[in-house]
Amino acid sequence: METRALDCLRTVGLFQNLPEERLEWIAERAQEVRLAAGDVIARQGDPPDGFYVILEGETEWTRKVGREEAFVVALGPGAIFAELIMVLDAPYPTTGRAVTDARLLKLDKTEFWEMLRICPEVLRGILATSVERAELHESVSQRHGKLISLGTMAAGLAHELNNPAAAISRAAAEARQTFRFSSEKAAKLGALPLDAEQRSLVADLPTRVSELPAPTLDSLDRSDLEDEVALWLEDRGVEGAWDVSPTLVGAGLDVARLDGLSGRLPQEALGDVLGWLASVVSGDGLLREIEESSSRISELVRAIKTYTHMDKAASKEVDVHAGLDSTLVMLGHKLKKGDVKVVREYEAGLPPVCGHAGELNQVWTNLLDNAIGAVGGHGRILVRTARENGRVLVEVGDDGPGIPEEIRSRMFEPFFTTKDVGKGTGLGLDISRRVVVDDHRGDIRVESRPGDTRFQVRLPIAPDTRGAS
Repeated sequence: METRALDCLRTVGLFQNLPEERLEWIAERAQEVRLAAGDVIARQGDPPDGFYVILEGETEWTRKVGREEAFVVALGPGAIFAELIMVLDAPYPTTGRAVTDARLLKLDKTEFWEMLRICPEVLRGILATSVERAELHESVSQRHGKLISLGTMAAGLAHELNNPAAAISRAAAEARQTFRFSSEKAAKLGALPLDAEQRSLVADLPTRVSELPAPTLDSLDRSDLEDEVALWLEDRGVEGAWDVSPTLVGAGLDVARLDGLSGRLPQEALGDVLGWLASVVSGDGLLREIEESSSRISELVRAIKTYTHMDKAASKEVDVHAGLDSTLVMLGHKLKKGDVKVVREYEAGLPPVCGHAGELNQVWTNLLDNAIGAVGGHGRILVRTARENGRVLVEVGDDGPGIPEEIRSRMFEPFFTTKDVGKGTGLGLDISRRVVVDDHRGDIRVESRPGDTRFQVRLPIAPDTRGAS
């Protein structure tokens, strides 16, 4: 089974750039699932139980819209499913059935998350392809705004994930070479004419260097110090002096410290010791870069899960500040494109509102996306919250040119938009109005003049917290 699984995995676009040993890792841990024609794979609303790859057979996926089952997509050999809802810990948005006898590969939850940990490029691919998946569901039911919002921002999230994922890939490749070089250098240390005290000194060098304070130098002073250290190394016959000096300087070593080390080691051993030390320091730096990039990916995944709240069909109490913050993270790729300053004016101790967190996050997305567009990449966006007459006020403002009166009077009409096809969040102000007014018994309005446009949303405070101060 493992050979057949490997052959299938090689055809899956999500895994095309994975090395063979990673594919073997996945194949070894995957379980085979057999289905007969007509078997139900999962029902709409079921929690995800694993990540699947179709080996053989055809499957069909439908979505219940009102009282009807609407066709969404057919998936055959080499297709994957449940990857995105696993990341989001969301329920199945569709019902799947085997059209023919079928065989599937399944990774359970533990193995799926382990795969994402060791293969960050797979997570990047999942988010990049989520645009297509979201568009499928939008065509079936435009009211399912969670998937629409996720789909329209997936490209930006893929960009956000690409930087740390690319850093991990590059650092891992460099680390492989660095540790190989370090091993070669370490092997040479055994043949050096060192006594027991000197060998103990050499063995302790990486720890001592790691405790040195990082140099605080501007680029010119740093360049001068690197040149000084390189000349010192060159005078003592150290091989690759100009390549080694930046690493030693970055670790906090200057000529004075190198002089102190030189006085305690034989001259003929100095080059090999410093070459080995530089490779160890470089390897530690690459590992730190991998760790930091992995943490950034984890932060983005947490932000996605906070933003969607797809694991909570109805949140009776919603933390408005958490929703606004996660939405700003999701829109970070747009905020970074220009010179946009976001000012948060959050009232301390703001009570939770009564409603659905995922739906409200769609409203924040729409309002913030409109504000970003209004300032044209250069300006100030205000996000303010306050308690007002038994309700929570959320205000999103910008210092853009303002909204003309003829447009302002139509902004909440169904299907009205001023944006080109394919632009925007896919959630018009009409849908935002329905979420706020119809679903949450709140109010949404706009005040606008040149340099000061403010969308104001007022929502009922959660019943159990009305009396709180």
